[in-house]
Amino acid sequence: MELARIASRRTTCNRRQVGCVVERAHRLVCTGYNGSPSGAPHCTDAGCRREGLESGDRLDLCRAVHAEANAVAQAARHGVSLDGCTAHVTCQPCAGCARLLAQAGIVRIVWGEGYPAPDAIAVLEESGYAVGDHEARKIV
Repeated sequence: MELARIASRRTTCNRRQVGCVVERAHRLVCTGYNGSPSGAPHCTDAGCRREGLESGDRLDLCRAVHAEANAVAQAARHGVSLDGCTAHVTCQPCAGCARLLAQAGIVRIVWGEGYPAPDAIAVLEESGYAVGDHEARKIV
């Protein structure tokens, strides 16, 4: 989780610093942090489109790509399978990232702080994960 915290320091989001590290058998596979897509203005420069909204509200307005999505994209870009991997995320994944991690074949998701997204827990459970305190494990 410490590596995910270090990755989170690279964020270009004004609201929340999130980092994600994906590993297989304790070996680093890929990392990600929340930030604008390549070539797009950074929120730290252009401002936040969700200014004044509650955490978790209107995520569709956000210009940033979430840390989990950036990690999955990095693996895809380099032709690396995430099947059977564990994702360590500094913050509980949102519903969209929960779906993405499940679809990528991640079998365990560990997170640090919580996030106001009870729908994400439902997504994980419906996708075959047993969800505990700060962790979800794929039921085989």
